[in-house]
Amino acid sequence: MLGLLLAGLLTFVELNCENLFDCVHDSLKQDEEFLPEGSYHWTRSRYWLKVNHIAQELAACGGPEMQMPGLIALCEVENDSVLTDLTRRSLLRKMGYEYLMTHSPDARGIDVALVYKPQTFVLVRSYALRVPLVKHMRPTRDILYASGRIISGDTLHVFVVHAPSRLGGEVASRPFRMQVAKILCLAIDSLKALNADARIIVAGDFNDYASGKSLSFICTHGMTDVSAQALGRNGAKGTYRYHGEWGSLDHILVSNSLLKAVAECYVADEPFLLEDDEKYGGKKPRRNYLGPKYLGGFSDHLPLVAKFRITASEE
Repeated sequence: MLGLLLAGLLTFVELNCENLFDCVHDSLKQDEEFLPEGSYHWTRSRYWLKVNHIAQELAACGGPEMQMPGLIALCEVENDSVLTDLTRRSLLRKMGYEYLMTHSPDARGIDVALVYKPQTFVLVRSYALRVPLVKHMRPTRDILYASGRIISGDTLHVFVVHAPSRLGGEVASRPFRMQVAKILCLAIDSLKALNADARIIVAGDFNDYASGKSLSFICTHGMTDVSAQALGRNGAKGTYRYHGEWGSLDHILVSNSLLKAVAECYVADEPFLLEDDEKYGGKKPRRNYLGPKYLGGFSDHLPLVAKFRITASEE
């Protein structure tokens, strides 16, 4: 089982990449902004800088122990091309990462992905959960599910979520996020019906805060938001900053059976990921775009890092 003695650390990272698009038009998606002739003037040089910036950001999540993440939940990634470039051609190319991703009905073509080390997470199965629409809801991202064996011999279940935005206002858009939460919780309940001690991690951008309705609902299904109080080591008080206020729309939740294995959870706010907030003071994430203005940064979200203590099975 997952033990209390430190025999090894499993590093789990969640990151919203802020529009990791390639430069090729998908005729089935509304990706015209992210083309060389589009409003963001998204060129190959800007794209490759972005890919390597994301790789640098993820590598830094290993911390001083240089414990490269074993599992990485990514939001706002466009397609297999960008995940292939990230895992095979970027600064991460020698790390041996594999990936899974969804192919959702989201109009812009953004999806979620799980990047993993096969030595850490031996994939058993995976699939996407489609989210049925409620009134006035636009097609949204699928929920990615994957299960795999970890070094302890246990099965770990992972869900990656990118819930609908707050476009139109928090109250008006709340039913859409609640719909995602309900579909997620049906899947969680199904796993627990088979095994009450199922080890589950749910991670992603929920577009909701820890006190929000959708997160509160998920927590009533035997999950704990271990990132609710997560802080950075260089001053960040959340993963996102809006009008000078820090907050976290990104979350990592774990089942009760995993709680004792959580060594720590924090916001990865390395100095190179931050810049001065000239309008409101303090620091803010060093993002890639501000509106149509290119800044050449990393992402408007900072990564969340959770570390789990793992012991090998004695059986």
